[in-house]
Amino acid sequence: MKKLTPTKRAWLVAASLFIAILLTLIISLNLGVMQISPVDVWKTLTGNGTSQSSLILFDFRLPRMVIALLIGAGMAVSGAILQSVTQNELADPGIIGINAGAGFAVVLSIYLFQSGTITASTASVFLLPAAALIGSVVAATLIYAISWKNGVSPIRLILVGIGINAAFSALIIVFQLKMDPNDFTRATVWLSGNISGTDWTYVYALLPWILILLPYTFFKANTLNTMNLGDDIARGLGTKVERERMLLLLAAVALAGSSVAVGGGIAFLGLVTPHLVKKLVGTRHQAILPITALMGGFLLLVADTVGRNILSPSEIPVGLVVSVIGGIYFIYLLIKS
Repeated sequence: MKKLTPTKRAWLVAASLFIAILLTLIISLNLGVMQISPVDVWKTLTGNGTSQSSLILFDFRLPRMVIALLIGAGMAVSGAILQSVTQNELADPGIIGINAGAGFAVVLSIYLFQSGTITASTASVFLLPAAALIGSVVAATLIYAISWKNGVSPIRLILVGIGINAAFSALIIVFQLKMDPNDFTRATVWLSGNISGTDWTYVYALLPWILILLPYTFFKANTLNTMNLGDDIARGLGTKVERERMLLLLAAVALAGSSVAVGGGIAFLGLVTPHLVKKLVGTRHQAILPITALMGGFLLLVADTVGRNILSPSEIPVGLVVSVIGGIYFIYLLIKS
C-alpha cells in the first residue's frame, strides 16, 4: 500500500475531524434532559419544529456547542504556540500561569461586584473576556519581564511561569475565602471549567478573538517552524527571535485569556491536544495549527456532551471531564515514552 505524503495525511486527518465534529453535533443535539429525536431535530433546524424544540435547540444547545468549539480551538492553539515558543512540550496556558492570571482577574471582578451581576448582565458578558485578557496580559508580562536576562531563555520562561501560576492560584484562593457562599460557589464552578448557561451573547463575545487570532497564528506557521529549531538557528535563518516570541506569546495569551473568560479554567486541553496532533501529522505548523484547532474543538465538544449526559439530569463541569480524559492520555504518553 502506497504511503500517504505528509500533506495528504494532514488533509485526511482534517477531513476526518470535520466529519467527527458534525456527527458529534448531531448526536449532542439529540441528547439531554429532554431528548429530541433526529427527525424532530431536522424539522426544528429547517423551521418546522415545535416552539419547545426550537427553544431547547436554538437557545440552549446550539450556542453551548458553538462555545465548546471556539474555546476548544482557542485553548488548543494557544498550547501549540506556547510549546513551540518555549521549545518545551510541557508548556500549556494552565501550567505557565496564563490561565491563573485570567482566572484571578475574573474572580477579582466577581468579588468586587459581590452580587454576582457581573455574570448576568449583557454588558458584563463582553467585559469578562476583557477582564480575563487583562489578567492574562499581566501574568504574561510578569513572566516575560522576570525571565529576561540578555534575552528570554525558554527554560527560564517555563520556570518563572510555574512560579507565577502558583502565586496567582494562591491569590485566587485568598479572594474566594473572602466571598459570600453564593459567590464562592459561582467562582469554584467557573474555575473548574464550565460552559453551562452560555448563550449566543457569549458566542458574540468570544468569536471576534478567535476569528482574528487564529488566522494570524496560521500565518505565523513558518516562523514557529523556525523557532522550534532553537534560538541560535532561528537567528541564523534571519528570524527576529525576541520580537516574534513576544508577538506569538501575546497571541497565545489573548486566545487563552478570552477562552478562559467564557469557559473558566479548562485544564490539559492546551497540553494534550498538540501532542496528539503531532503524532498524527508530524511537526510542520502549517498542518499542526489548523488541525489542532479542529482537534481541540472536537475534544471539548465530546467532553461537554459526556458531561451533560453521563449523570443526567445532573451535569459534570466540562473542565473536569477534560481533566480526566487529558490526564489518562498524558499518563499513556509518559508510559509510551
